[in-house]
Amino acid sequence: MGQIIFWTLIRLAFTIPLLWFLQDYFDYNYWFIILVFVLYGFVIHPAIISYKKFEEENETIINNSLCSSCKNFDKSAVICIKYDEHPNENYIPCNGVDWEPKP
Repeated sequence: MGQIIFWTLIRLAFTIPLLWFLQDYFDYNYWFIILVFVLYGFVIHPAIISYKKFEEENETIINNSLCSSCKNFDKSAVICIKYDEHPNENYIPCNGVDWEPKP
């Protein structure tokens, strides 16, 4: 999840100066339309696609694993908070020893 936010901020950091530079070349009436399309097409839409891909890749871990029912599991980052490791379909960070049910 952090990688999605990182690359969204990088794209935004390149887009803002570019739009500021191009402001002098467009009429003020069209400026806001161009601003919306560029921000959506270059910053927001790729972030949405990356987030959907992240959800698809981690769907089985979030819904059907032992970790998903543990209180130390953070589903937004798909990470075991206690061990600071990412579980996957074949790996559970605590091997089920430190599993604690969610309250």
